[in-house]
Amino acid sequence: MNNQSFDQAAGQRLAQGREELTAIVERLAQSEGVHATAWSSLSLFRASSPSVRTCAMYEPGLGLALQGAKQILLGQQSFVHEPASYLVTSVDVPVSSQVVRASREEPCLCLTFRLDLQRIRELLPEVQAARGPQPSVPGLSLSPLDGRLLDPLLRLMRLLDAPDDLAVLGPLIERELMYRLLTGEQGARLAQIASAGSQSHQVSRAIDWLRRHYDEPLRIEALAARVNMSTSSLHHHFRAITAMSPLQYQKQLRLHEARRQLLAGECDVATAAHRVGYESPSQFSREYSRHFGAPPLRDVARLRLADAESAA
Repeated sequence: MNNQSFDQAAGQRLAQGREELTAIVERLAQSEGVHATAWSSLSLFRASSPSVRTCAMYEPGLGLALQGAKQILLGQQSFVHEPASYLVTSVDVPVSSQVVRASREEPCLCLTFRLDLQRIRELLPEVQAARGPQPSVPGLSLSPLDGRLLDPLLRLMRLLDAPDDLAVLGPLIERELMYRLLTGEQGARLAQIASAGSQSHQVSRAIDWLRRHYDEPLRIEALAARVNMSTSSLHHHFRAITAMSPLQYQKQLRLHEARRQLLAGECDVATAAHRVGYESPSQFSREYSRHFGAPPLRDVARLRLADAESAA
């Protein structure tokens, strides 16, 4: 078989695999929104119409768009996630996103696989991933999808209908999937985040500390010392990865957590503001409105109405 014939055969297998995977996702995610699966790291998404832009926290993970398209903004950088590409998020990043292509006949269908960076770190010694210093790069990136990555995802999705097989074979397929990621186009990015001592890893440690202590006052000098960086280096590399400063990142963490508490009905606006670290409820409401596009109570009412309409 010559190279052209081999490429054509590979392209056909990739198209067939995407078609089968799309059919499985459409069958399992029959209503709007996010759907958990029998494999805890794996979730599915369906939308039957374009959406307004919403703010969210993306965890480290692999995302696959199978039908339709989403636009994702990280700072001023725009990513259009559509079929034939996969998305890798290497750190927790606040983004805004919206479904830009979807219809009832062809809904937007996506698959997300949450990544465990500790397991990636354990796998690194066995993988010939890129080594050596790498520049800090955005914590979110797109790459062309290939059959080596699609194949383990497809096999894992097939096992959702076979719980006994999933329990035994799921961990093996998950390991293979992480191996494919590390040896693919995004491998150097993930290796840098997971490798102790790299600047990207130091930034990921700073992000982890902020996520656990978002409600505490932030001193940049103390955070830099905690992750063994200078303040200027922390600012530079933190912004390169997250598209914002540590203080801006902390503010977004606070606002997202307050929104979660309000949506869950855990407290009133003033209490939510205090819980996430604000001394002034009025300042909290101003910053909440700027970030989410509406004051807290109006925003929460809008979200609840959207959820009710989706469930109807």
